[in-house]
Amino acid sequence: MSGTTARPTLAFIASEAGVSPATVSKVLNGRTDVAPATRERITDLLKAHNYLAPGGRRARRSGLIDVVIGGLDSPWAVEILRGVEAECAERGVGTVVSLVRDDDARPSSWTSLIALHGSDGVIMVSCRMTPDQREQLERTGVGLVVIDPIEPPGPGLASVGTTDWAGGRAATEHLISLGHRRIAVIGGPPDMLCTQARIDGYRTALERAGIEVDRRLIRYGGFRHEGAFRATRDLLALEDPPTAVFAGNDEQAMGTYEAARQADLRVPDDLSVVGFDDLPLCQWLSPPLTTVRQPLEEMGRTAARSIFQQLDGEPLVSPRVELATELRVRLSTAPPPGA
Repeated sequence: MSGTTARPTLAFIASEAGVSPATVSKVLNGRTDVAPATRERITDLLKAHNYLAPGGRRARRSGLIDVVIGGLDSPWAVEILRGVEAECAERGVGTVVSLVRDDDARPSSWTSLIALHGSDGVIMVSCRMTPDQREQLERTGVGLVVIDPIEPPGPGLASVGTTDWAGGRAATEHLISLGHRRIAVIGGPPDMLCTQARIDGYRTALERAGIEVDRRLIRYGGFRHEGAFRATRDLLALEDPPTAVFAGNDEQAMGTYEAARQADLRVPDDLSVVGFDDLPLCQWLSPPLTTVRQPLEEMGRTAARSIFQQLDGEPLVSPRVELATELRVRLSTAPPPGA
């Protein structure tokens, strides 16, 4: 092979190492049933012949990155995908989207599909991954990143999120600064990390302002219009209803808008509303929505960059990356009635 630029074959590596091609394949796939000395000899040859990227990652085979996501029925997901695709396109890498749901009867099907088409990396977007699925991916040697993990990511697993706690606190402090004291919050699924962090930020803002946290004003709506609509309707039926609602995301804020409309209340004259995400359509709502901006496209780009770092053997500064959130004040918030 000396003096040629042709890519070495697995058989060539096996011949040089004095082992069978099956043994080389085991090393490539992260199998543990290879003697340490043999593994070291094979790994050195793979690196010397540029078959394996530095750091033990397999050389890129397909020029494809898989994006595994729980659904595309949200503009939030589309913005994330936009960032992943843009970063990959700049590097000449394609993207493949796989949709999974928690009630999927074949939870391992997407990992098998990824192994079949030889993906170079996997970006999981706000969906669950079982220990078996993670182990299967790690055995194949692909890069792996989780965006907005539902549960705490395991040790060493790269993840990308935003400062949800700070965003929840900023949204609530904005409403407090306008004079609101009866402030409700509608979270997403209660077991999600981002939901917990945003509501913790809400609690912190109230406590620092000396406002008692009323548990009746804390509701959950599943990050969808319908759940937030029902939660807001129930909140407005309280004997002492809130004068402001901090919705867990922009879709929930739209559900709150509709519940207020059906109750003959005006936003923000009768009810102030704050969202979370800053989706492109927020400025076109009536009134334009005050919201906490998440840099969604940059989250996707950051996850893709992390994949390429892993493939190139570059050390990650930190497995967990949190991008900053920012309050965007528009016309859906005002002082409470009678202030």
